[in-house]
Amino acid sequence: MRLAGHETTQLQDLLQVTVSDDKMQAYLIFRRVEGEVNLTPEELTTFLASQGVKFGVQQDLLRLIAQRPQDFFFSQNAVALGIPPVNGIDGSIRILYDLEDSGNNRPSEREDGSVDFRQVGQLANVKAGQLIAERVPPIPGQPGKAVTGDDVPCKEGKEVMFKIGKNVVVNPEKTAMYAAIDGLVTKTEKEKLNVFPVYEVNGDVDYNIGNIDFVGTVVVRGNILTGFRVKASGDIRVTGGIEGAEVESEGSIDISGGIIGSNKGYVKAGRNVKCSFILDGNVLAGEDIMVSQSIMHSNIRAGRNVECIGAKGLLVGGLVQAGEKVTARVIGNTMSTATIIEVGVKPELRQELLDLRQQLRALAESLDKTEKALSLLDQMAAVGTLAPDKLALRVKLGATKKQAAEEMRLAKERVLEIEKTLEDATASRVDVTHTIYGGTKIVVGRYTRFVKDSVQRVSFRFMDGDIAMVPFN
Repeated sequence: MRLAGHETTQLQDLLQVTVSDDKMQAYLIFRRVEGEVNLTPEELTTFLASQGVKFGVQQDLLRLIAQRPQDFFFSQNAVALGIPPVNGIDGSIRILYDLEDSGNNRPSEREDGSVDFRQVGQLANVKAGQLIAERVPPIPGQPGKAVTGDDVPCKEGKEVMFKIGKNVVVNPEKTAMYAAIDGLVTKTEKEKLNVFPVYEVNGDVDYNIGNIDFVGTVVVRGNILTGFRVKASGDIRVTGGIEGAEVESEGSIDISGGIIGSNKGYVKAGRNVKCSFILDGNVLAGEDIMVSQSIMHSNIRAGRNVECIGAKGLLVGGLVQAGEKVTARVIGNTMSTATIIEVGVKPELRQELLDLRQQLRALAESLDKTEKALSLLDQMAAVGTLAPDKLALRVKLGATKKQAAEEMRLAKERVLEIEKTLEDATASRVDVTHTIYGGTKIVVGRYTRFVKDSVQRVSFRFMDGDIAMVPFN
């Protein structure tokens, strides 16, 4: 078969053009592979244009196809390539100080597994008027071009604005942030930048010092003893340890030693908690809890991650909840001490779900009693006229029933919202870098798995409708 001086219809019998879904590639395929075929690069270019391919045509390849078409009979030939768009890069805030509480700066670990919290002596102190952060503008994107000749839009980088906390000012151009007072640069919840004054205690928080409630950062160069309370709008830095005290910070809490809670008090941070160990403690963090030695028989709740991965890295007993991930070297022990690890939902949502279910039970009981009382009044009304006080009661019970029904409806809607969040736990996991022992209960979202036998270096993740145990790497 010899084809020359082809019409478009003839070429359609011989050739087929397909365009990729993203319109970045066009492919030429021979429909028929028998007989002699004579083609020119110009005919191929015209045919591609008739099929909507007008940009990025690979003329060198078309020449090769025209010279030896039989070499291309049984392949999908990329005859046109578009230019993909380049997305812009979002703007950012460049902080000019190494904030020790940022998630990327981990305290250094000694050979024995203990932690060196040297940041207590290296605070990010600034003077009034000092530049503390700059706004980096976004980098614009570059649109692409499809093989059809159409422009392909790019995603532009987004502007990022300062998240302004306390005692800071921004210039009129909104490109720089300055300290309004002498103090310590601190990042609190929702990434707000603040400059807080610093209150230092040179020793223990005991009867000589009393409780502390300070609008700023508190540095305790000693221990916080049982029964005392320390509250700060900024960070709290403790060079010693914390006993059964109530310690609360809107920023982060850094403890050189550990927490021996004796099931009293709590340690609560808007952002992160870092310490060496936790024993019989109640610890809550809006973001991460990082422990180098051990977490034993404690109630731990973190909005994001819990890490216990030092030389010992032991997590045993109690309840550990994390919004995203729990990582430990060892979980449980040879005595199969009951240990519960929950990931995949923010702990406060899980608590809210428990509270809502309890509320629904109470509302159902109340509604049942109201309906029975209304039914009795309806029966009385059917056989005679109700007294004025009974009529008033009937109206009141009707309003109560309506309100209870509405509260139940709202509570059920919220339960469904939270349960949907529990279902979406695909990114959550529990990582074990050494050994996990029997007696451990793993919860990912709304799914549960009990560990019966010890196993090493594994990761528990939600996969295919169940909790899977896969090798940790």
